[in-house]
Amino acid sequence: MNPRRLGSIRPDLFTDPDHLFSLGTHRTPLARGYGIIDAMTAAHTSLPIDRTEDGMVVLRLIPNPANLRGGVVVLDDWLLGAIDEGMSRIAEGPSPTGFVLASDSDRVFVAGADLAEIDALDDQALMTYLEKGAAAYQRIAELSCPTVAAINGAALGGGLEIAMHCDALVASVVPADAKPWRIGLPEAGLGLCPGWGGTQMLPARIDPDLAIRATATGQTFKATQIPDGLIDQMVPARDLMTAAFGWIRDHTGAEEDRLAHASPRSINETNRAAITAGLESAAPALDESESSAAVLEAVAVGLADGWTAAVAAERRLLTELRHTETARSRLDAFLAKA
Repeated sequence: MNPRRLGSIRPDLFTDPDHLFSLGTHRTPLARGYGIIDAMTAAHTSLPIDRTEDGMVVLRLIPNPANLRGGVVVLDDWLLGAIDEGMSRIAEGPSPTGFVLASDSDRVFVAGADLAEIDALDDQALMTYLEKGAAAYQRIAELSCPTVAAINGAALGGGLEIAMHCDALVASVVPADAKPWRIGLPEAGLGLCPGWGGTQMLPARIDPDLAIRATATGQTFKATQIPDGLIDQMVPARDLMTAAFGWIRDHTGAEEDRLAHASPRSINETNRAAITAGLESAAPALDESESSAAVLEAVAVGLADGWTAAVAAERRLLTELRHTETARSRLDAFLAKA
């Protein structure tokens, strides 16, 4: 079933910079597209939205047309606003029967956040940026239909967090002759912590002990070694969208638990005991660091006070962490190489 285009602009030609300012630095070939953005500002560009004949919608993430970064999708301030605007357009139309979050970058789903942009913000502006992203992502979690993230490549940091706001993650198999893409929350590797609910969602999808240790150390996973539970289905790249639509059709009502908890799949009463045990086993095994302590604190807040309080704690902790000696030295080194 071919999707129908709902008035959008998709880039075709991109620059290819030597480095990308993101948590998932990655060079890719040109993204596939349907036209060339010429003399157009990001403010006039909307995210493409497709609608199938049976009412499913696809929101496609594209690179910032004013800062193309070689065609890789990065969660900068422009994209956060574009996601929110795209969700408004979806809300103004017929109620969708399903929702798919996809990326128009050939091999990367979302490479992460724009560290250069974030580093230039003062603390209040950073909090505003994080709140803006959380509000846009929450609109996905509030959809009254099954939702799927169609992951066609690296999903790192905020890229994995926005994907986990969907009910299911469907991903493309890595060809035998290709380098595996990576998935995970690498923020602690830079002395930081997640800021959009990663500490709450990952332990609800994979083994809690592994999730907490990985988040607290910045460990990511190869696409060929993804922990059980994180990806609901792996298919060849050519079948990715078909699989996403199929999952939605096969899981009518998948949104009910999400809507009942007013949050994406995360810490709640159904998994609190298992995640508490995971926290208790992971904490003693971790080396002491400010970023790992922040992750443990955020998980503890989620266990005690729930989703909203925990994501607010993440924002506070991330803002504080970037001023630590460890984070400053690692961020400065990262940005100097970029």
